[in-house]
Amino acid sequence: MVGQRLSLRARALSFLARREHSRAELAAKLQSRTEDSDELKRLLDDFEARGWLSEARFVEQTVNRLSQKFGTRRIIQTLRDKGVAEASISARLPYLKDNALVAARGVLKRKFPTAPATKEERARQIRFLQGRGFDYDVIRRAFDPDNEDSG
Repeated sequence: MVGQRLSLRARALSFLARREHSRAELAAKLQSRTEDSDELKRLLDDFEARGWLSEARFVEQTVNRLSQKFGTRRIIQTLRDKGVAEASISARLPYLKDNALVAARGVLKRKFPTAPATKEERARQIRFLQGRGFDYDVIRRAFDPDNEDSG
C-alpha cells in the first residue's frame, strides 16, 4: 500500500512537473492507478493545501496559452471540459473579453495576411474565426480597420 501511494504521488508530481492541471483532469489521469478513491482525494487535497495543485494557476496558464489562438467561447469550453469551476472561469472572463479583439485581429492577420477581396473570401474568413470561438461582434470589429477599440 505504501509503495502504491508513493507511486500515485510520484505520478501526480510528474504530471504537474510537465504543466498545470485542473483537479478534475489530474484525478482522471490518476484514477486508473488506484482503487481507493479516498486515497486519491486525500492526495489531491494535500497537493492543493501545499499549493502544488492550483485551479487559479491552471486557468491563468490555459487562458494565456489559448488566448492568442482562440476566442472567448472556445477557451471557456476548454476550461469547462477540463473540469474547472464556473467561478474560476468567471474570474477570467473580463480579461478574455478585453483581449478578444486584439486576439481576433492577430489570428486573422496570421492566417490571412491580405484583406478579403470578395464576399466569399470574407465569409470564409468569418467562418474560420467563428470556428476558433470568436463572437460575431468581435469578428465584425476585427475586419474594421478604423475600429481601434481594444475590446
